Amino acid sequence: MGLLGTTTAEQYYSLGQRFETTAAQATSGEYQLTVQELPLNIDSFIVEDDGLEVNQSNYSYNADTGLITFSSNLPAENSVVQVSFIDRSLGDYRYIKFEDIINNFVYGYTGEGKVINKVKRSEVIFHAKRGIQEFAYDISKVEKIQELEVPPSLTLPMPQDYVKYTMLSWVDSSGLEHPIFPTKDLTSRPSQSVAQDDNGNYLFNSDGSVTEISPSITQGRFADFDLYTFSDNLNNDDYWLYTHYVSNRVFNRGSRYGLDPSRANSNGLFVIDEVNGQIGFSSDLAGRIILLKYVSDGLGTDAEMKVSKLAEEALYKYIYHAIISTKLGIPEYQIARAKKERRAAMRNAKIRLYNLSPNEMINTFRGKSKIIK
Repeated sequence: MGLLGTTTAEQYYSLGQRFETTAAQATSGEYQLTVQELPLNIDSFIVEDDGLEVNQSNYSYNADTGLITFSSNLPAENSVVQVSFIDRSLGDYRYIKFEDIINNFVYGYTGEGKVINKVKRSEVIFHAKRGIQEFAYDISKVEKIQELEVPPSLTLPMPQDYVKYTMLSWVDSSGLEHPIFPTKDLTSRPSQSVAQDDNGNYLFNSDGSVTEISPSITQGRFADFDLYTFSDNLNNDDYWLYTHYVSNRVFNRGSRYGLDPSRANSNGLFVIDEVNGQIGFSSDLAGRIILLKYVSDGLGTDAEMKVSKLAEEALYKYIYHAIISTKLGIPEYQIARAKKERRAAMRNAKIRLYNLSPNEMINTFRGKSKIIK
């Protein structure tokens, strides 16, 4: 059987399966799903009868066979029953599932006469998960995007599966993105500060722990700071910020002596609070729509635990090397060869996934002879 299985083009593009109720179905109330990947449970799909959603109490579902059986309010003959799948996306053919990765590796690499004589399945699963993590960071990196509105508190929580951000930007009325850059050494924006008395001594709680004040003074001052409002008589702090960040925006001049180009940004600022899992923004971004692009480790949900087919062989080489390098009695030359094969396979996978287009490269190189004044 081909890899597309029994899923038709209509079922793929509509993310569901459509039935025109026959006389037999109107009597039996049975509808057999024929898609390659059956829904896991009754909550994984929605049933509609002539456009009206059917209550789950009216039908049952057998996850092993994919059979939906109506127990009451059976659809009439010639009515259209639409089964729409939830949490499915297009383009999944590009990936190989985690379960298939484990099965393929056990079948192809382990057993009598194979490169690995004996290994526990749990050990293969452990190294496969580690491989998916490493691939998510470096090779098959897939960005996730959240569209959010910056609240008056100027603070947003990190996404549940957040590992590292790749880009933050705010969106204007035309839908165009404006990059927001981190503050780096401008401010650390701590969320708490240590309580002290008039003599600078620490204050303590009844349990002996240090008393903390939230929000911190630094956080409050940063929230009140307006990047673009300055008086005519700039004080030392304003002058430094004005010189390094605003680039003479007030007078519409192109530059100012002492400007740091890496900080010449008028799109706002953000700071990552690693301790409390939050992202803070400058006051000029309050109420703006921002896009948070980040990468995860590929293990957040079962649906995410998959690998691009372009990197499938590289993952097998990763698992193989990880297993034999932790076993006793394996010759060093065999481990070294596996390491070399793993490195070569991962490099090839990265090249494949870069998706370099000759036309795009040619279009970029057209500017090589452009004179820059």
